[in-house]
Amino acid sequence: MSEATHSPGVILASFFSDHLRLQRGLRPNSITSYADAIRLFLQFAAEATGKRITQLGWDELDVDIVSRFLNSLEERRGNKAQSRNQRLAAIRTFFEYVGQRLPERLGQAQRIVAIQRKRAPLPETIFLERDEIDSTLAAVPIDKQSSLRDRTLMLFLYNTGARVQEVADLRASDIQLDPTPRVHLHGKGDKWRICPLWAETTALLKKLLCAEGSAGAHNRPVFISPRGTALTRFGIYKIVGRYTTHLLKKASDGRTRRVTPHVWRHTTAMHLLEAGVELNVIRAWLGHARLETTNRYAEITLRTKQAALEKCTVPSVAEKRIPVKPAWQSDATLLAWLQSL
Repeated sequence: MSEATHSPGVILASFFSDHLRLQRGLRPNSITSYADAIRLFLQFAAEATGKRITQLGWDELDVDIVSRFLNSLEERRGNKAQSRNQRLAAIRTFFEYVGQRLPERLGQAQRIVAIQRKRAPLPETIFLERDEIDSTLAAVPIDKQSSLRDRTLMLFLYNTGARVQEVADLRASDIQLDPTPRVHLHGKGDKWRICPLWAETTALLKKLLCAEGSAGAHNRPVFISPRGTALTRFGIYKIVGRYTTHLLKKASDGRTRRVTPHVWRHTTAMHLLEAGVELNVIRAWLGHARLETTNRYAEITLRTKQAALEKCTVPSVAEKRIPVKPAWQSDATLLAWLQSL
């Protein structure tokens, strides 16, 4: 194999066009995230070595330059540990691919893949209470085509817990309204899942699709803009923000956070859990790849209950101790009944 056929440029092209897109089936937004990380890394490597990006070879892309790049993300760009870890994950995935394609570079790839992630707190999970969901949906009218679309969109987000890209990609052919209403969602990793639809969601979708003339147009987007094209991620964020300005959600750091489509996704998970739905069912409902992701909602529920308990009246010191005599011996009614036997 000649030097040119296994140059970084050739391997990078294969990594994006074949490995990420075809073999792993990543969505365009995920591929863009990988591209951003690799682009920043190559720019840093070129600057650090005094070469143009097109002149970089494998010897310049070693574990030392990767470590220096990761440090620069925090020191020069002000990135937090989570952003650093995200960039590192992309670089590690690329060098795992390099190790598969170029056995002679396996040692180099192994050293880079062995770089540890930085410990970072999980992003805080913010969700809405049931009365907040009700007040938001009640404020969305359905007397106009645009408001019908918005109300259907908001209820669909709550019903399915769908990711914003899954909603943007939704087509009429993905929805089955009879006899058992359900929707097929195209999620991360090119995976499909099925979510049931509530009667209210089904009724609104029927009305929306008929109003749009989408009933027979299987490939037409379900949620469309005034121009007749599919709503973008930005458009969906904008609609959710428009109807949730009255909801002020504060994070643990005291800062006010806006309500996003992902907050609705968290809300779906929390409300399913509160309703007693089993974790594995919620995992399938939301399309989580790992059960550990779903377990976060159970932990949040436990913390919420603990916080509620701590707000209750603190018992006296005596009440905390083991009782001197059984509680039933202090119940006069019970004692009288026992004596009458």
